[in-house]
Amino acid sequence: MKFTAEQISEIVEGEIVGNPKAEVFTLSKIEEGKKGSLTFLSNPKYNHFIYSTEASITIVNDTFVPENPITTTLIKVADAYLSFSKLLEYYDQAKGSKTGIEAASVILDNVKYGENLYLGSFSYISSNVVLGNNVKIYPNSFIGENVVIGNNVTIFAGTKVYSETEIGDNCVIHSGTIIGSDGFGFAPNKDKTFSKIPQIGNVIIESDVEIGACTTIDRATMGSTIIRKGVKLDNQIQIAHNVEIGENTVIAAQTGIAGSTKIGNNCMIGGQVGIAGHLKIGNNVRIQAQSGVGRNIKDGEILQGSPSFGYTDYFKSYVHFRNFPKIMKEFEELKKQIMNLKNANNG
Repeated sequence: MKFTAEQISEIVEGEIVGNPKAEVFTLSKIEEGKKGSLTFLSNPKYNHFIYSTEASITIVNDTFVPENPITTTLIKVADAYLSFSKLLEYYDQAKGSKTGIEAASVILDNVKYGENLYLGSFSYISSNVVLGNNVKIYPNSFIGENVVIGNNVTIFAGTKVYSETEIGDNCVIHSGTIIGSDGFGFAPNKDKTFSKIPQIGNVIIESDVEIGACTTIDRATMGSTIIRKGVKLDNQIQIAHNVEIGENTVIAAQTGIAGSTKIGNNCMIGGQVGIAGHLKIGNNVRIQAQSGVGRNIKDGEILQGSPSFGYTDYFKSYVHFRNFPKIMKEFEELKKQIMNLKNANNG
């Protein structure tokens, strides 16, 4: 896809200084800019790069005035960083504007879908599925029976969405993710074997959720596993049956959340965090990476450690953890001095 300076200036509402017919077909950092690329300059400490960049078009703040000759065409805007971000979003949408049903895909009975459906090759849509407008399902994906998917949803290649799942509007689900697989439910028997407990619930994903690659969200035993509006999940996260994650919570990679735990709104959870089952995590909680959580957490707490405890207490204690060998050596020396004093007094 090619864009001219005129087209870009219309999108970002900018002023062109240079050649309005200059064309770009790729994006670049300003220091790596080549002919045909679009870049931006917002931080004054990188101003020197604009005199050497080969980028065809550069977005700059409207306060920028070149002090030396330049070859790049400028588009002046109020905020270069925000305008470039807007262009990235526009470019991403244009790149993902595929429509149509490709060969070797399967659509079973009673499937309803809206306008501008894209269904990639070797994808399988089961019976009684409902798909909204502008749904993109990339190749090798599976959508189970009775699944409902809203508008403007993108499901990348190799994703599996099990039966009864509900997905809201404006969601993005990345490759390899599995939604609605059975929760980990087994009952112990007297002979020390285990019997499977049927998992008859579902998964509900509300609108504006993004789920990273190879994340697993288990269906509820009964009821629903719920991912609330605006949640952002990283890659390789495990969410167990009947978990609820509150609005606008973000969770980093390799975190595991055990069954029936409820997490509040606006929480931030670092990578490799382990959260035990049947807990209640409040709103606005911060949990640092590699923490282990085994208790209920009040609103606004900041935690670190395994098992985790108060963030401030953890860092005060960490000073001693780090110096523990030195502290023990000093302790042994003091102990020896005390023993010598006792012996001297007794003598």
